[in-house]
Amino acid sequence: MSIAIDTFFLDPAFEGTLQQQIQQMVAGGVLSGRFRPGEKLPSSRKLAAHLGVSRITVTLAYNELMADDYLSSAGRSGYFVSENAPEPPQISGRASQDTVDWSRAIGNRFSGALQVEKPVDWRAYKYPFLYGQVDPSLFDRQNWRLCALRALGQRDFDNLTADQVDRDDPQLLEFIARNTLPRRGILANPDEILITVGAQNALWLTAQVLLTQRRMATHEDPCYPGLRHILKQSRCHRTPITVDGGGILPDQIPAETDVLFTTPSHQCPTTATMPLERREELLRRAREDDFLIVEDDYEFEMSFLKPPSPALKSLDEEGRVIYIGSFSKSLFPGLRLGYLVGPAPFIREARALRSAVLRHPPGHMQRTAAYFLSLGHYDALVRRLRNAFHDRRRLMDKAIAEHKLEVAGVGTFGGSSYWMRSPEGVDTMRLAEALKAKSVLIEPGAPFCEGTGRIYRHYRLAYSSISAAQISPGIAKIAETIEQLKPKI
Repeated sequence: MSIAIDTFFLDPAFEGTLQQQIQQMVAGGVLSGRFRPGEKLPSSRKLAAHLGVSRITVTLAYNELMADDYLSSAGRSGYFVSENAPEPPQISGRASQDTVDWSRAIGNRFSGALQVEKPVDWRAYKYPFLYGQVDPSLFDRQNWRLCALRALGQRDFDNLTADQVDRDDPQLLEFIARNTLPRRGILANPDEILITVGAQNALWLTAQVLLTQRRMATHEDPCYPGLRHILKQSRCHRTPITVDGGGILPDQIPAETDVLFTTPSHQCPTTATMPLERREELLRRAREDDFLIVEDDYEFEMSFLKPPSPALKSLDEEGRVIYIGSFSKSLFPGLRLGYLVGPAPFIREARALRSAVLRHPPGHMQRTAAYFLSLGHYDALVRRLRNAFHDRRRLMDKAIAEHKLEVAGVGTFGGSSYWMRSPEGVDTMRLAEALKAKSVLIEPGAPFCEGTGRIYRHYRLAYSSISAAQISPGIAKIAETIEQLKPKI
């Protein structure tokens, strides 16, 4: 029996090569039981014509499937589903009757928090002013691919396949210790560094190690939404402190604080930079009131207007500052690689907790990143990003001024976003929905701020993933929509 050629069709949203998509179509048909052993597949010529692809693409896909025993070839007779193909999983036909009262069975609830939405299909929008997404025209895919292939080589086989238990890639640790941290004025030994699954994982590990239900965490308002959720889940006492143009105010920090979470170099989301005098005052308060500081330095690489200010940890002489860095902002968010830097006793406990939860970040990703960093590709990428962001920043400044939009906060040293404020009476949640219908994406400020039930006038505009040509018309649409939403007097 032959498999109908109409069974095969290409998905425009598929993320991968045409060859990979054809392989997945066939393998999926076998594993689902739709394609059975002995059934004949369309010839490579007919399938290529049907899908509108080259014949060699289909032939390569079929050959890969033959190597994996999904298909077999009978000379000139064509391709067939192999008798040795993997069998579809046996699924019971009995319908499940869930009688559990999950409203009572669930002991802790983690869903329902207000999040910054990033549509999966954001690239389909014409004006994506989204933060932290990757511009494919800027990313060095070729060298990343070569580094990934090198990490798959025989020399790195143990690093790829072994269970490292609680250890990190020594090459990645060495680069962070010898190159990344010294640029921020920080010196650290290997036992004072821990690789994490991004900065958010670093924040979670830190909160779990340092906080209890009896301890108090103080943080900025507004702040990174993920941090607020982490602190709520830890069930500690929590105190938000409103920030100004220089970040958090040391004299407003409660004396009962045990751990302070802050983003001094590039406050999230207002982009404010804490002055040196205030940093020194913050360290003095920490010493006098005996609290620890967690410094999230998430975007220091994107300093293209002026050199970045020194990291708070570089000024710390008592080991009170725990430093968090991330490669997810400068490389790509899907990488999920960050790092914690702190005194050895703290890192030892964070390492043990990480080992209990996820062992260690994938070895292949760590080694690929280590090669990309050590071979100089990372610094070249950062220079390219800085130049592009600098150009886009000038266009943003011009368009914002031309359309008389209000800037609430803008980074002194650079960065990739603006913190904006809408006119009185314009809720940015409604604004975001109205703009989405016009193919414009912005980030409303509600998820960053404390409290609910009032109009949120702030929103974030980022320029990391939008092309220069789309900035001015996109800002024009934002201004036009704001005028439409203004309350009528």
